[in-house]
Amino acid sequence: MSGSMFQGRKPALLTGTRILALLAGLAAAVAQPPWGFLPGLIGYGLLFRLIDRRGGAARWRSAFALGWLAGFAYFVVSLAWLAQPFQVDAEAQGWMAPFAVGLVAMLLAVFWGAAAGVYRALAGRQPQRIFLFAATLALAEWLRGHVLTGFPWDLPGETWRAGSAPSQIAALVGAYGLTWITLAISAAVFVAFEGGRGRLIGIGAVAAVVGLYVFGLARLAGAPAADPHAPWIRIVQADVRQENKYDTRLFTSIVTRYVSLTARPAARLPDIVIWPEGAIPAAMEDYLAPGTWTHDAIAGALAPSQTLILGGYRFGSSAKGAPVTFNSLAVVRKVDDELQAAGFYDKFRLVPFGEFMPFDSFVSRWGIKQFVHVGDGFTPGPRPRPLALNGLPTVQPLICYESLFPGFTREGAEMTGVRPSWIVNISNDAWFGTGSGPRQHLNIASYRAIEEGLPMVRATPTGISAIIDAYGRVAPGKRLGLGAYGVIDGPLPPALRPTLYDRLGDVPLFLMLIISLAGAAPPGLTRRGA
Repeated sequence: MSGSMFQGRKPALLTGTRILALLAGLAAAVAQPPWGFLPGLIGYGLLFRLIDRRGGAARWRSAFALGWLAGFAYFVVSLAWLAQPFQVDAEAQGWMAPFAVGLVAMLLAVFWGAAAGVYRALAGRQPQRIFLFAATLALAEWLRGHVLTGFPWDLPGETWRAGSAPSQIAALVGAYGLTWITLAISAAVFVAFEGGRGRLIGIGAVAAVVGLYVFGLARLAGAPAADPHAPWIRIVQADVRQENKYDTRLFTSIVTRYVSLTARPAARLPDIVIWPEGAIPAAMEDYLAPGTWTHDAIAGALAPSQTLILGGYRFGSSAKGAPVTFNSLAVVRKVDDELQAAGFYDKFRLVPFGEFMPFDSFVSRWGIKQFVHVGDGFTPGPRPRPLALNGLPTVQPLICYESLFPGFTREGAEMTGVRPSWIVNISNDAWFGTGSGPRQHLNIASYRAIEEGLPMVRATPTGISAIIDAYGRVAPGKRLGLGAYGVIDGPLPPALRPTLYDRLGDVPLFLMLIISLAGAAPPGLTRRGA
């Protein structure tokens, strides 16, 4: 009777449970900066509860669907800024904007769906299953940051504003470890009334939140005083919009803006001047060549022995001798009246579809091209490693979205045996417009300073540029907002001793995952029919 009653009935596209899954993802997204609505963290716990209710033989498929819906909502909100790069050349690429945001969100949501399905297939009914939920979703986020080129934008652990007390735990466990902690705390709210053990877990979650603040406040209270002998930094933010870089009539004015800001008088002469990624829209070999008016203008803006760090593209050769193009950071010094190259760093982690085109022969048939209008796109350089600066503190360069990736700085130190004294992150956030993208990028990049215990200097053409201390805090008064034209002058903040994360990397994370699986998965495996 019941079978015939429902025969032929099609399942609803969006049930109440699925709508709640979308709302869970939306709530988690608005907890992230720049919105910072921290009660939205309960969205992760709501997703946990919704998955938990799925039963029957197909429970893992239903859980996958709920996880995917929550992830889709989360990434649509978090990555809404992705529509902006398509507006730079709106006539040719504007039509792709809504499809790009939706497609990227759909693909990234698969990680959340897979985590939800695995959790539901393994979990039992004991309250400590929250740790299994945290482990599966944290592992999915780690994979999101590593599969193919990886794209770890807005990790749940980076919801806490960088530089705040809770963010400081990243110095021990990194942003991925803080993701596990954040997910476990949120899920614990929903088991706090499941008997005595559930109450203990709920109390433990409250204690964990208090612990985050106590540890963070204690760490911040121990910040060292500024070093009066620290190098003096100048960040140049010329407020050059991305679309203006493709107008050849504006080339002279762009160079003039950077040169005039570099030469602006100051109470103390900067030791290092920093321009952002892609500052001058031409090949480095051309505008830095001796005898050119651009070379003479840049050299004239620098004082003798001053160091200039700038971003741009340059030409080179592959291992097989084929011509290639690099997205590079160059270090040049003024010696007499000439500019001498002191070092280069070629960007290692390129942006898919932005700086190179995956499956180029296929997608080009649809008229899709990479955003960067430089030849056939860029070629990746070697893995990031420290760069010596001729008597100045050794620096770890990170170009643009390389600052999303935990561990690049520590890996570079391991390869060379040299720990840098600071991180420089030159970025072209002009691609992101004036919405949430630049604000999110600043917060995400600042976590690299916390993890490594190193100060970071960020230079962008349109904002947000900043001097960031080793605790992820923007130094007072050392920030230029969106659309600002000017310079930031200030001392390089001191580096800290190597952090636990700097020593161990993601080892603490994987210990947390192993303990979570060992403590929660086996009982669940015995109750698959529950």
